[in-house]
Amino acid sequence: MAATTETTAGNAPAGNPLERLRDAFNRLESQQKLVFMVATAALIAIVVGTILWSRQPDWKTLFSNINEKDGGAIVAILEQQNIPHRFSDNGAVQVPSERVHDIRLKLASQGLPRGGMVGFELMENQKFGVSQFAEQVNYQRGLEGELARTIQSIGAVQSARVHLAIPKPSVFVREEQKPTASVMLNVFAGRALDSAQIAGITHLVSSSVPHLPASNVTVIDQSGALLSQLKNKLTEAGLDATQVKYVRDIEGSIIKRIEDILKPMLGSENYKVQVAADIDFSQSEQTAESYRPNNTPETTAIRSRQTNESASINQSAGGVPGALTNQPPVPATAPLTQPATGTAPGQPAKPGDIQGRLDAAGVTAPLNAVGQPINTNKTATVNFEIDKTIRHTKQGMGDIRRLSAAIVINHRKDVDKNGQPVTKALPEAEMKQINDLVREAMGFNKERGDSISVANAPFTASEKIDDSIPLWKDPETISYAKDILKYLLIALIVAFLFLKVIQPSLKTMFPPPADHRHSPTTAEGVAGAAGHVTIAGVDGEPGEDTVRIDHYAVKVQKARDIAQADPKAVANIIKDWMGTNAT
Repeated sequence: MAATTETTAGNAPAGNPLERLRDAFNRLESQQKLVFMVATAALIAIVVGTILWSRQPDWKTLFSNINEKDGGAIVAILEQQNIPHRFSDNGAVQVPSERVHDIRLKLASQGLPRGGMVGFELMENQKFGVSQFAEQVNYQRGLEGELARTIQSIGAVQSARVHLAIPKPSVFVREEQKPTASVMLNVFAGRALDSAQIAGITHLVSSSVPHLPASNVTVIDQSGALLSQLKNKLTEAGLDATQVKYVRDIEGSIIKRIEDILKPMLGSENYKVQVAADIDFSQSEQTAESYRPNNTPETTAIRSRQTNESASINQSAGGVPGALTNQPPVPATAPLTQPATGTAPGQPAKPGDIQGRLDAAGVTAPLNAVGQPINTNKTATVNFEIDKTIRHTKQGMGDIRRLSAAIVINHRKDVDKNGQPVTKALPEAEMKQINDLVREAMGFNKERGDSISVANAPFTASEKIDDSIPLWKDPETISYAKDILKYLLIALIVAFLFLKVIQPSLKTMFPPPADHRHSPTTAEGVAGAAGHVTIAGVDGEPGEDTVRIDHYAVKVQKARDIAQADPKAVANIIKDWMGTNAT
């Protein structure tokens, strides 16, 4: 007779995984079930949160240092357009990095941020019936805002405010007042405005307001320093930034020439060169006009010559008008007045003869026997050329008036007899050679008053100061370290939950199977009675008991403990299980 008995305790059918999982979970105690569920939920939450956190966008600053009014308007527009945003620790508005430029352009099209100031858009909302005073105030506010916005476009200026004082126009010239302006600048940290930029801001404001002279514009910075006064002092002193740059360029070029000579001989760290140039920026013009007298007749030049000669015979009667005056003169009795005899008219006079005709100044006339008076006049005018030299001289600016050069050379490094490093001064011959080379390189001019000084002295080793930011203070390194620390902490938490909580519970729920062969009378047979037991036998023949234990090690150990503690109870349980098959 063969009898087969199959008993299942705590095992689900093989075809239903859900039932097997439920039975496996029921093998845990109440406290183990609670810990297992909490650890599993925490592990799932950490994994999901890490995935979501890693997918968050990279935030980038949209605007910083904005006032409350602009910040509220910007946030309202971002919320209206469903744009994700957040606020950083310093109050800056941050948006996803891939959309920062697009959002800035959209906000700029709407005039945001306004920077706490208004421009000429204030004139767009004028109400009907507004007074002339209100219109003038709005115009002045708009002009101040536009000027401040323009000044803020300068790279070194963080913010600016402009105040205009525009007086009322007057019909009386004596009472007319010029407008004034004040400019307040907030410069970025580590930056400064030079004189050219200050002058540009001053002329920008003065050119934007009618009848505003540049001298009435006052510019100050956030520390209260008067920048416009500095600019005016430099201008009045005749200093120009281009002139200073020109001097620095000349000195730099001379220093470079000297260094190019000394570097191959001494090395780049064994000399120091300084050059001071005195530049003449004065500009003068000279006009000279000189005359040279004509002393030698050979070199004289006649410009013009005029000669006048005249002769006249006075035949008019003289005296008091009357009868005696009108009478002909009485013939002279002196023989000298008589013309020479024996000379025919038209024939040339012989030597020694007394001429009876007048030939002077182009006038030819016979002499009367009575001897009338003769008047002659001769005038000559000669104009000579005068040597004249006109010289126009213009002296160019930027000439070098004097050069001064100072060179210090380090002692030469050497080793002594013991092999210890020592320094030695350069010999006189080498120093003279260096001095001559430097003179030629700098263009030394003794007549100009140039000076040069070459010294040989040991250099003091200076400690190198590392100005770089330490690795632990670098913001990028700190950010990377924070991210790594976050991921490492998450990994540690996940590993702890899995290795210390979930894995032991899984081992309890799903232990590895174990097969054993024992006699049904042993304690293992008693423990195996709680599982799946199969007994096969034939009447009259000795049979073999095959026991297959499907329990876990924990249940086996508990069955052993119960059998050892109360053998009678275990025997009664086995008899009940066996029923009619018991012999």
